[in-house]
Amino acid sequence: MSSYAAVLRTPHAARAFGAALLGRLSYGTAPLALVLAVKRGSGSYAVAGTVMALFGISSVLLSPARAALVDRHGPRRALAPMAALYGSLLVTLALVCLAGGAGAPVLGALGTAAGACTPPLGPTMRAVWSELLADRRMLERAYSLDGVCEELLFVSGPLVIGVLVQYVHPAVGVLLGAGLVIVGTFALVASPAVRAMEPQPQPARRGPARVTGRAPWRPALVAAGVGLGLGALDLLVLAFADGRGSSSAAPWLLAALSAGSAVGGLVNGAVHWRRPARSRLALFAVGLAGALALAGAAQGLLTLAAALVLAGLFVAPALTTAYLYADELAAPGTRARAGAWVNTAVNAGGSGASAGVGMLVGRLPLPLCFVLAGLPALCCALAVRASRGARADARRPASATPADQPGPRPTAGR
Repeated sequence: MSSYAAVLRTPHAARAFGAALLGRLSYGTAPLALVLAVKRGSGSYAVAGTVMALFGISSVLLSPARAALVDRHGPRRALAPMAALYGSLLVTLALVCLAGGAGAPVLGALGTAAGACTPPLGPTMRAVWSELLADRRMLERAYSLDGVCEELLFVSGPLVIGVLVQYVHPAVGVLLGAGLVIVGTFALVASPAVRAMEPQPQPARRGPARVTGRAPWRPALVAAGVGLGLGALDLLVLAFADGRGSSSAAPWLLAALSAGSAVGGLVNGAVHWRRPARSRLALFAVGLAGALALAGAAQGLLTLAAALVLAGLFVAPALTTAYLYADELAAPGTRARAGAWVNTAVNAGGSGASAGVGMLVGRLPLPLCFVLAGLPALCCALAVRASRGARADARRPASATPADQPGPRPTAGR
């Protein structure tokens, strides 16, 4: 834990990180509150599901474009307008749901617009970590801490909404999400660490990220494989619990996965790895695939919970390493964008798996479905390991900063 304390003792790090976490808590509270508010306002599950789908699709698909605005104009100029628009649209949605009577087209349009304006606080904070920490080992610890805290936010956010809606209209939860993202974002852009960050010269090439001599698709590909496994797991766990007459156990089983992920993330950041990021990324993805196969062999709820804890041990390390690897590959001026592509890959993989696994459950034995859920992560890891440049990356020390990438610029107080 002393290594994590050292990360937070970096000048201005704790203030920026705390503000980013406050804003990102909105992403754990707003989606559930929104679907509940739309359901109550419209009286239709179909409308609520459609609005949430539009909200999620626009948020995920436009994430790299929003991150590109942060790279191009700097966090201070880009994040504040996004947060103001996002918060305003959430407030409008909440008021419309409170009033009732709005049609599906209006709710869908507002949900799509809100998703399109979601501030990329996660990719921005990882870019801030890259600016603050020149030592790659310290950066790995910072990314691990960031990933674990984000995991906890996405677990605690729905719990907060679950308690809140017992007493007030779900639209109040939407208003809470709007307030969190506005306060957190404006506190982040006011922090000294972000005030010192200036727009970077943009590369001529477009796409996921411009890199010098190495392929930018590698971390995003493995992240997509991990996302496919995690997206499938939600439905598979529910089907497993239903098959044993204990559907109420599904949230606790998924909590076991999150607990394992938190432990794995903390251990990953504390270890001094000698393997380069790409080798570790493939290793974690293979471990996740194996753990999901073991989960398919579980005979009861307790054995499944144990298998999910084991699977969780690989989740946060895999995602953290994917972000770290993307940061290594990113050219100057594309760090936020590179992280956003990884984030987009994870979310897109999760959404695709949720749709695909629904067609498999009931047609194939459940243990086989668990094995198939881990297969994408395994295949993507093998593809990355077999790609060109593997030997060069394997020879590069884990703590080295790429020679063709300049170190972080000095920031205020450093």
